[in-house]
Amino acid sequence: MVTHFFESRLAGYRGWRWAVTVTRVPRSRHVTVCETVLLPGPDALLAPGWVPWNERVQPGDLGVGDLMPTAPDDDRLAPGYVLSDDAAVEEVSWEAGLGRSRVMSKEGRMETAQRWYDGDAGPEAPISAAAPRNARCGTCGFYLPLGGSLRQMFGVCGNLYAPDDGRAVSADHGCGAHSETLLAAVEQPVDELPTIYDDGEVEAMAVSRGHGSVESSEPAEDYGHS
Repeated sequence: MVTHFFESRLAGYRGWRWAVTVTRVPRSRHVTVCETVLLPGPDALLAPGWVPWNERVQPGDLGVGDLMPTAPDDDRLAPGYVLSDDAAVEEVSWEAGLGRSRVMSKEGRMETAQRWYDGDAGPEAPISAAAPRNARCGTCGFYLPLGGSLRQMFGVCGNLYAPDDGRAVSADHGCGAHSETLLAAVEQPVDELPTIYDDGEVEAMAVSRGHGSVESSEPAEDYGHS
């Protein structure tokens, strides 16, 4: 039994080869073709290798109506009945009641905090780098601190006009919509135009009397009625 390879001339299969396997029954003069198959060669054009969905999914891929299951051994989660090493988290958990089967683990919180800090919610974001140094979210009146261990580092922006409205931002993040960004009232001089006509000035002018006028030294005429 031997296999012979032949170059493929099919369109779109550059570098592929036909593999033909033949055999001969002992003491027979006739060769039998066992199988033929199209196989990729060393320089064949191949599709990317298959990657499991949980390894190729990216942030933002989840759409309306999609479901994304979470692995039972996800390191980001821990059973809700396990006591936390964070006193703030433990206090909130006991007050709210242990109604969740799983909560975010310490590793999950640290990973989330690092991802937020290194992304658009951190101090190195373009909008934060362009903002004034003293315009940090931690000193803004619209900054709503988170609870638990993330309180000292992150909060939620509540400024309607800020691009991060409703999103978690770091305390040293910043933008131009800081609550203390005030505009000082600057008084600018008003240009006074020269007066074209001043009706407050009176100019006396001599008027010549017309024909038939009487002099002021002559007695005046009667009205013509008593």
